[in-house]
Amino acid sequence: MKKFKLLTLGIDATNIRRGGGVTHLVELLLALQPGTIGIERIVVWGGALTLKALEDRPWLTKRNPPAQDKRLIKRTLWQRYRLSQAVRDEGCDVLFVPGGSYAGNFHPVVTMSQNLLPFEMPELQRYGLTLFILKLLLLRFMQSRSFRQADGVIFLTEYARNVVLSVTGKLSGKTCIVPHGLNARFTMAPKQQRAIADYDEAHPFRVLYVSIIDQYKHQWHVVEAVAKLRKEGLPIVLDLVGPAYPPALRRLNETIERVDTDHRWAHYHGAIPFDQLHHKYAEADLGLFASSCENMPNILLETMAAGLPIACSRKGPMPDMLGDAGLYFDPENPSEIAAALRELISSPELRMRLAHASYERAQQYSWQRCAAETFGFLAEIAQQKSGKTKKNV
Repeated sequence: MKKFKLLTLGIDATNIRRGGGVTHLVELLLALQPGTIGIERIVVWGGALTLKALEDRPWLTKRNPPAQDKRLIKRTLWQRYRLSQAVRDEGCDVLFVPGGSYAGNFHPVVTMSQNLLPFEMPELQRYGLTLFILKLLLLRFMQSRSFRQADGVIFLTEYARNVVLSVTGKLSGKTCIVPHGLNARFTMAPKQQRAIADYDEAHPFRVLYVSIIDQYKHQWHVVEAVAKLRKEGLPIVLDLVGPAYPPALRRLNETIERVDTDHRWAHYHGAIPFDQLHHKYAEADLGLFASSCENMPNILLETMAAGLPIACSRKGPMPDMLGDAGLYFDPENPSEIAAALRELISSPELRMRLAHASYERAQQYSWQRCAAETFGFLAEIAQQKSGKTKKNV
């Protein structure tokens, strides 16, 4: 049996600063078992806060170039002109760029698609003529070029790969699909479901929607849907959790002021720390997800693992993840959202069946599996490139 040398892996975290990108990197490294999949040492370049979030390990080297804690232009120039040599100086066999954008000349390099918004033009058009849409269009150009030049590209879902390839065309490098994992904190066995008659205004039925308030998340349509059910006499409240894009938050607040003037049942809680988020799922009776643009919706996965019955958008990769374990709606149609909620709320038996089904589907997602498949692919690309180099010598 042919033996390969253990590899040194470089990770470019210079454009990973917050949110899901940092969570992905933290969980990936926590789940890694070096040596078992051909990797001996890992070197990560990034900003001080990102590196601080990574748990110290004997095989992990953290590099914090001064430029990475400066303004964006200095960070970008360092990545463009200095990173490749730094990777060579560390003796790396392959470079992983989970942020997606890479402009250096080191190879082999593997990039990753985590943000699908720049590649879905109908979703981009929701932002109008703004600086934000220009930023997204620039990101679309940069990531498309990075994907075309990469030796490998990791996608989170088949849906995302199809959307990106419809923009970039066929890629020269290898591709693979590696879904994100799930933090065990979110795993909660489904609760016994009660009839809606058991709830009242003092103890209401709680619908939870966790997500950034943004143009493609449609929280205002959800508020309109819940308002319809409230008018029918159903004692339900809506809890919205997440940070906010200011124009979308204004639209949400205007809707709440119009349909819930006294703020009795539509509650926006703002952002909640990730390590506290599971408590919100535990308080909820039903989970809702109304996004129209997703790469891989981790929030939907968390809701599934939390044992909640789910009403969900039928757009994007959501039906592939949730399957027949939820009820679907058009996220831009309040009447459809209300109909899905009404059907679930009126039947504790249906809620119980779907909650168990989605809970079971969530069990296939783990960070251990994600780490094994991610680092296995990186090792494959490194070995493949090494073999080609030797043939050319």
